[in-house]
Amino acid sequence: MARKLFTSESVTEGHPDKICDQIADNILDALLKEDPESRVACEVTATTGLIHIMGEITTKAFVDYEKIARNTLRNIGYTSSEIGFDADTCAVINTVNAQSEDIAMGVDRSYESKVEGAEVEHGAGDQGLMFGFACNETPELMPLSLVLAHKLCKRLAQVRKEGILPYLRPDGKAQVTVEYDENDKPFRVDTVVVSSQHAEDVDNETIRKDIINEVVLKTIPENLIDENTTFYINPTGRFVIGGPCGDSGLTGRKIIVDTYGGMGRHGGGAFSGKDPTKVDRSGAYMARYIAKNIVAAGLADKCEIQIAYAIGVARPVSVRIETFGTERAEVSKLEQAVIDIFDMRPSSIINEFNLRSPLYGKLAAYGHFGRTDLSLPWENTDKVDLLIEKVRNS
Repeated sequence: MARKLFTSESVTEGHPDKICDQIADNILDALLKEDPESRVACEVTATTGLIHIMGEITTKAFVDYEKIARNTLRNIGYTSSEIGFDADTCAVINTVNAQSEDIAMGVDRSYESKVEGAEVEHGAGDQGLMFGFACNETPELMPLSLVLAHKLCKRLAQVRKEGILPYLRPDGKAQVTVEYDENDKPFRVDTVVVSSQHAEDVDNETIRKDIINEVVLKTIPENLIDENTTFYINPTGRFVIGGPCGDSGLTGRKIIVDTYGGMGRHGGGAFSGKDPTKVDRSGAYMARYIAKNIVAAGLADKCEIQIAYAIGVARPVSVRIETFGTERAEVSKLEQAVIDIFDMRPSSIINEFNLRSPLYGKLAAYGHFGRTDLSLPWENTDKVDLLIEKVRNS
């Protein structure tokens, strides 16, 4: 039989794209803290010696965008030109504008309230399709390959910040390939790839030995590694130039890292820098919530939800469930139960998950889903009993 392999990657908080995501979401948090009704679509770019903040923001809050950007860089560890980027000396440009009145008109009052006479509620901030996913491979109900990749990147940051491997620098990434058995269950790690920026005076063999011992073997469970597992540690042989000096950064360019590591589809919309009226963010959180509750209820081993919206319209234009043949109830019954139980209008999602609170900066690195280090409302499995009852009685 052909081997079944699946690979996911993650990146550290010092990766250029993740720098931008964190700055954008820290700006969003600061705005929401002062004005929960802020409308934010903040984009950030990073390149050698320069951070550029742009986008459309309408708010009553007064925040120092430049200060937030510098604090974010400092907390990540970019504090010296020797590392390639210095939070205190880099340039920060701000070219933020107000949100378009045409867009605001559709968000402030939904199509249903203007045309159908429904109560005044928010319409979707844009058209688009959002996907949610869950599977029973891990306690987090996330793909094993992505869970391990995130843990490797978190460990890279930990050993750097705690001085265990003091020669490491903030930029880095990890990739994990998992092998599946004939029952489509993961049973071993086939390949691990870790690349980390480092000081110039450290040789590659030292880096390889230290990262395997202090990062890989302290992250990946022993039972998943065997004599055939392959380790690629800094496979180019050198990674001194990193961060924005080595590659430009941009918000929203690591959307697969943010979600499900490639297992499960993606609608294309990014999260960071967007307030919750943007269904790219709130709709995706609701889709994850639904999919996770279905899997937690034992109604499927694997579940993917698609929710689609039209700009200015509150109700989704479509809801679709895919269980990849693992369902334990008719998919049509699952879909009807989801429609009956979950309110997918943007205003309802915002209220359900308290999305106007400043919670986004912590999500901007290491994923928005399956986070055991954060208490996230869309990770709750409080609809399990209701789903089981609805499906049983339908």
